[in-house]
Amino acid sequence: QVQLVESGGGLVQAGGSLRLSCAASGRTFSSYAMGWFRQAPGKEREFVVTINPSGSSTYYADSVKGRFTISRDNAKNTVYLQMNSLKPEDTAVYYCAANEVYTTRNYHYWGQGTQVTVSS
Repeated sequence: QVQLVESGGGLVQAGGSLRLSCAASGRTFSSYAMGWFRQAPGKEREFVVTINPSGSSTYYADSVKGRFTISRDNAKNTVYLQMNSLKPEDTAVYYCAANEVYTTRNYHYWGQGTQVTVSS
């Protein structure tokens, strides 16, 4: 089992940047694929990006490709999401998730979420 805590959300102007962090508990962090998802008001939660356990492979949603970068530090049990060139449509609650399988859906473990608001 793994517990996840996100941080780094906030209010930023369009074109700006934010870096989200997700700290994981447990000694098996390096065995989990990690993902970021987001949910905007009135919309379903959507996949943003995932990274495999070693960090050697990533997969991005088209909507964030070229603007967002996921990375992980297995020594620190932490995954990051660097968000650049932010747009108002990126406004959402961002969730960190962990899963035994490297995939874009059906993650087993979730954080509580952190709000990201992009003003125009």
